[in-house]
Amino acid sequence: MESIAKARFIRIAPRKVRIVAENMKGMPVGKALSLLNFTPKKAAGVLHKVLTSAVANAGQNPNVDVDTLYVKRVWVDEGPTMKRWRARAQGRAYRINKRTSHITIVLDES
Repeated sequence: MESIAKARFIRIAPRKVRIVAENMKGMPVGKALSLLNFTPKKAAGVLHKVLTSAVANAGQNPNVDVDTLYVKRVWVDEGPTMKRWRARAQGRAYRINKRTSHITIVLDES
């Protein structure tokens, strides 16, 4: 039985999250959580929170053994981009894109 958790509109660029997310694919949940604890990136904290939520979602089903769960799929989609302006020399303005992410984690029993 699959268990899904999503986090939407997270204020971090998707390409930064994907770097960390690729490392935890196919891992058992305990190993993935310890990997995220010791990864020194902001994305690791966000992924840890979503993974913990997915485990809690799986725990709500009495037929699921939480100890046998593994990370089946992780994907990070791009959310809406906030556009901001930075003043530059001679009256010009440069655009700054503040990107957001939609993170989805799917767990399954092994």
